Amino acid sequence: MLKLSYLRWSSQVEGATLLCLLFIAMPLKYWFGMPMAVKIVGNIHGYAFIAFILIVIIYLLAQKIKIWTSLRLIIGSIIPFGGLINDRWLKSKQTQANASNPPPKW
Repeated sequence: MLKLSYLRWSSQVEGATLLCLLFIAMPLKYWFGMPMAVKIVGNIHGYAFIAFILIVIIYLLAQKIKIWTSLRLIIGSIIPFGGLINDRWLKSKQTQANASNPPPKW
């Protein structure tokens, strides 16, 4: 069973790696002459981005999200701080889903 929490988690990881790449690794490369930082963080971000795209496709094929939602998530993943915006949006969707399906009362 696919939960929105998996999609949220992958969005958070992808967004965090993008921010690390832009605000830690890139300055280390260009200001301090440490190109290895970009190679390491860039690879990690690349794997996280590919995993996020695959997870979005899985959710789309399972009809858990609509095509416009998947496009919104992918565009948000390309923009710096877009992962945080995606996470906030997915959290609201997750809260709505939990409210519409309350757990059984004992």
